Order: sequence, then structure tokens, then C-alpha cells
Amino acid sequence: MDHSTRASTSTASATRVVDVLVPVALNQAYSYRVPRGMELKPGDVVCVPLGPREVVAVVWAENANPDPRLHNRLKDVGEKLDVPPLKEELRALVDWVANYTLSARGMVLRMCLRMGEHLGPERVRMGVRLTGDVPRRMTPARRRVIEVLSDRLLHGKSEAGKEAGVSAGVIDGLVDEGTLTSEPMPRALAPPVPDPSFAMPDFSRAQRTAVDAMRALAANGSFHVALLDGVTGSGKTEVYFEAIAEVIRRGKQSLILMPEIALTGQFLDRFAQRFGVRAAGMAFRTDPAHKATQLGRDCGRRSPRRGRRALGVVSTLRRSRADRGR
Repeated sequence: MDHSTRASTSTASATRVVDVLVPVALNQAYSYRVPRGMELKPGDVVCVPLGPREVVAVVWAENANPDPRLHNRLKDVGEKLDVPPLKEELRALVDWVANYTLSARGMVLRMCLRMGEHLGPERVRMGVRLTGDVPRRMTPARRRVIEVLSDRLLHGKSEAGKEAGVSAGVIDGLVDEGTLTSEPMPRALAPPVPDPSFAMPDFSRAQRTAVDAMRALAANGSFHVALLDGVTGSGKTEVYFEAIAEVIRRGKQSLILMPEIALTGQFLDRFAQRFGVRAAGMAFRTDPAHKATQLGRDCGRRSPRRGRRALGVVSTLRRSRADRGR
């Protein structure tokens, strides 16, 4: 080995390299150099160059033995983002989902990251209230708005417009003239906790066998797959509800995935009949910040009034809580 080869090998061994998983349709991670002075560990969210662009990605592992032949071809990590890292449990979940569904790990990771692009402080909803000042110019549309708000209570701006059958511009005009005042709407109360003992059904002997098995799986605390085989109307949903009830009793949260959005309304009604409250719906049009509020994004703030269940179409639920039941 000549002097130049030894120097190149020494330089390569002194360079720290990490494997970074990028949110694209690939299964493998890419290796990147860690710039001097940057502290990185697995789970950190970073910006890295990928072809002609930069992407948000996640440090997946240390690369203690990088290929020395690639030393001069490696790119540097561009930036470490000031956001919480992905915990080891979530990274393991990404790997598991990718293997279980035969999907690229990068695309599973993308589902974990894409919601974060829209998070932040929850958007403040504005309401309007009638002050009593008569507008200088009265129109039929303005008269309908005043009639709707005649109770002088605070109404949601969009709801008032829909009830009066007018556009937002009509309401904005009344606000500008001083007929209405615009105020922030109070934050919605935390969703009530479902009662697992609210309306327990009477099961047949065969159903009771399935219920006992589902409760045992829910109480186990580890991951299991359970499939109920039964004809329409045989009580499969009620049996699954008992597994959810067991999860709720243990202070965990349940995620219920619906295969079709048209089934959501009927299922919410059945959930309310069993548990006394409706599940928190996560429809695909739901504001991302609202989804995060319903799911309890800040797992460090435990509240006794926090919701213990969330319902959504399969493609809409991107992240789950740290206290989810398995």
C-alpha cells in the first residue's frame, strides 16, 4: 500500500458516517458524512442532499464501517432540524410495517414525516358577534346575517355564513362597518373518555369464547393479529368492541381503521351506543393540527380527560401515540 492510499484510508476512517433513510420509494438507507461539529444520533431529523434537491430525512443508524472506496463520493448532511427525534419504537414500527406490507421503508417513513410539515400551533377559529350598530347600507343578505346573530352570542364565522346563506365577504363587510365584532372562538373541550362498561351486550356462548380471546390479546400488551370469521350480523363488531374496552380500561388508546369512508357514520353511531360517546373522527379533510390535538401529539402532557379512541380511514392516520394499545 503506497503513502497516498494509506492517507486516504486514514482520512476515511476518521470521518464519521451515518446511514440516513430518505422518504422516497426505496428500501435502503443512504450513507452521508457528518460535518465536523455536528452531533447526530439515530432518530435525528435532518436535511440531506438527494440528487438536485434537499429532502427531510431521518438518521437511521451509525455506519461504523463505511466503504473506504466511497469516501470521496459521500455527501455531507446538510442540517440537523430542531425537532424531536423519532424514537426507537417508532423506527422499529417503520421497519415492521415495511416488512409486513412489503412496502419500501422510505414510503412508510414518509407517512410519519409528511404530517409534520403541517403541524404547529392549532389554527385559531374566529367567531362573530352582533354589536348592535346598524350598517349604513342594508341589503337582504346583511339582514339575514343580523337575524342569525340576533341572540348576540358568539357564532363561528363560517357557520354563521352558511346559516344565513351568504358569502364570507358579506360578514367581513359587516365587521368592517362595526355591525359585527370578530373574536377568537374558545377552544373545544377535550373529548370525553368512553366508558368501557356503558352498555355491555349479552353474548351467546360462541360469542363469549371469542370475547374472552380478544380481551386476553388486548390485555397481553404485545402485538397480535386476530381475525374474526363470521357471517353478516353475527356480532363481529361487538366482539371487537370488547377488545377496545379492555384497552381503554388499561389507560391505552385505540386506533380504529375503516376500509371505506362511507361506513364511518354508521360505525360512529354503534360506537356511541356501546361506549356512551362518539369516537374522534380523523377524516381525510380534517385539519392536520386538529388531528394532532385529537391524537394527543404531546405525549408528555397526560390529561385524565384525554380521548382514548380515534377513528379514521386507513390512509388518513399517519402517527399514533406512544400509549397506543397493541
